[in-house]
Amino acid sequence: MNRFYFLLLSFFLSGCINYGQLTIITDLPKKLSENSGIAQFDQESVWFIEDKGNKDIIYEVDFNGKIRKEFEVKNAKNNDWEDLTSDKKGNLYIGDFGNNANHRKNLVIYKLPNPDIEPGDKIEAERIEFQYPEQKEYPPKKKELVYDSEAFFYLQGHFYIFTKNRAHPFSGEVSIYRVPLKVGRHNATLLGTITTCEERNTCQVTSADISPDGKTVVLLGYGKLWTLTDFTGDSFFEGKLTEIDLGVRTQLESVCFKDGTTLLLSDEVRDNEGGMLYSYSLK
Repeated sequence: MNRFYFLLLSFFLSGCINYGQLTIITDLPKKLSENSGIAQFDQESVWFIEDKGNKDIIYEVDFNGKIRKEFEVKNAKNNDWEDLTSDKKGNLYIGDFGNNANHRKNLVIYKLPNPDIEPGDKIEAERIEFQYPEQKEYPPKKKELVYDSEAFFYLQGHFYIFTKNRAHPFSGEVSIYRVPLKVGRHNATLLGTITTCEERNTCQVTSADISPDGKTVVLLGYGKLWTLTDFTGDSFFEGKLTEIDLGVRTQLESVCFKDGTTLLLSDEVRDNEGGMLYSYSLK
């Protein structure tokens, strides 16, 4: 009987530690219940943003779930902040390109200086504005609702944006756009497309990142992860696409590389689930 209870307790504890294929690092603070973007900062903390309707603030959070710093972002309104990325100098970039209804004409990426060396509690943003030249109507017809995005990363002087398909019927097609890191207004360049899968609930892309060596792109969905490998330059659409079912169906919104093989992920709170920081090791 004692052995039975021991095994039962071990099963329960292992279930608390692992969530599907994800390993829970910590609960996130309640004020980040609608987190939408994550960027690795150092080996002890990450930066977070929240999406539409929340404050114009970036948050540094340690791996115990404690907020270490907050910065109010000046010259930047949170219309719909959806992803966060960084460069090797520690600059942060906020993707304000959430566009659920496909009607926005004010899509922008905000460049923030390295917050580790910024004094005070405010940080000034520079604006990199862009538009999708293929979009002719605001909003377009239901079958052309393909100009929302929640995913991007920075690489060698450019941003790479992966769209969130909201078309009816849903096809799973994702467009890949390139925008230069240059203050001003730009036409995004369409590089190509990929198709994740055809189930709307799990196949929409919600975040993206690229490995430190530039050889692996990861795309996140609501319970699934895709890797892109074996591409040349920025022809990501020509790479090998591999799907990974994470075994969860929470509202996963953010992913970034912690190192060459370890990912950090987070989800929003929905139906009393989520609001966690996780790790996942690529096989």
